[in-house]
Formats: sequence, C-alpha cells, structure tokens
Amino acid sequence: MRFKTRQQDPDGIPEVNLVPMMDVLMTVLTFFIIVSMTLSGTPIAGLVLPKTDGSGADQAKDKATLAVGLNAKEEIVLDDQPVGAAQLAEAMQKFYDQHPQGIVSLKADKSLTYSQVVKLLKTMRDIGGDRVSLAIEQQS
Repeated sequence: MRFKTRQQDPDGIPEVNLVPMMDVLMTVLTFFIIVSMTLSGTPIAGLVLPKTDGSGADQAKDKATLAVGLNAKEEIVLDDQPVGAAQLAEAMQKFYDQHPQGIVSLKADKSLTYSQVVKLLKTMRDIGGDRVSLAIEQQS
C-alpha cells in the first residue's frame, strides 16, 4: 500500500495562513462594536416603560418596612409629618437597629423629577440605607 508523502518546505518551517484568522477577528470585533453602541445609556425616543402587574410584591411582605415619603414640595415625610434630614437619619438608624433585615420604602410623588428623587436616595444611602426600594402604584 502506498501512502502520499507530504512535501516539506525546503527551509523546514511550517507556514501559517493568517488571512482566515484575521477575517474571524474582524467579524467578532465588528459584532462587539455594534452591540456596545446599542447598549449605551442614550435615551430612545418613543420608549414606553413597562408597568407593574404586582408580581414580586409578596416578597417584601414578610420583612419589616419603614415608609418614607417625598411630597410634591420636596419635603421628607415620616408618619404623615414633614421631617428634616437629621430626623430621617435618626429614624432610619433606629429602624435598622430594630430590624437588621428590614426594608426602607421610598414613596415619592409622581410629579417629582427623577433628579429630585435621586437626591433623597443619595441622602438615604449616606445615612446607611443600602436596602431602599422605590414604591410604585400597581396598575389594574
């Protein structure tokens, strides 16, 4: 039985064809560039945000909750009384001392802008509120 013998390069160095590998690398690079452009944080015109159907609301029912309000006048409300940042800090610290796994729920007026709500969230974070959730109204 006769086998084909390979012809060897006279120098003894194998040849590597880089063109197909470069084609694959350029295709992958193009894919990642396009994906990264579509995932940027730029606003999209005509975007309608989803509404809640109430699913997941039962998860927080078992945990203690402190309700903090932010009314249209940007006043912080605790127990239906306007309070300052110092009183909020005291109430949150007391709540977290009594309920280490408790959740603070921020109920902000819908007429407020996002930046107004974020300002209070930053204050709450600085106080130590790492478990703050935003309350939303369930759509029926």
